[in-house]
Formats: sequence, C-alpha cells, structure tokens
Amino acid sequence: MEKNCNSKMIISSLLIGAATGAVLGILFAPDKGSRTRRKISGKTEDMVDSIEEKFEDFLSGIRKEVESVKDKANEMIEVAKAKADKMK
Repeated sequence: MEKNCNSKMIISSLLIGAATGAVLGILFAPDKGSRTRRKISGKTEDMVDSIEEKFEDFLSGIRKEVESVKDKANEMIEVAKAKADKMK
C-alpha cells in the first residue's frame, strides 16, 4: 500500500508541475491579456478535472485496500474461533 501511495504522490507532483509549467508558459507568451486569461482559465479547468479524477482513483484504491484488510481480518477471526472451539 505504501508503494501505491508513493506512486500517487509522484503522479500528483508531475501533474502539478505540468500545470504550473503550462500556466507560466502562457503568462510569458506574447499575447493580449484577455486572451491569456482565457487560456489560463481553460488550463485551470483541465487541471482541476484531472486532479479530481486522480483523487477519485486514489480513494477507490484506498477503499479496495480497506475492504481487503477487512476480509483478511474476518478470515483470521474465523480461524481463531475455530481453533478456540477445538480447544474446548
């Protein structure tokens, strides 16, 4: 799970870096202010959508991990109960 979390952090960092680079590129491009603002607005919306999608994927992965841990814990409880019953 730690490896999964680290890869999510790397992906998030790359997305933020790419978005920052795109915004800086637009800001330093020789264009009219209104046109530049439109470009930034469009890039911002794209970035927000991408981050939301990655966050949902991250949450989905966490939910799957939690369910897996619950299932394993329940199996261990059942095995322990069976062993306790045999000892009686």
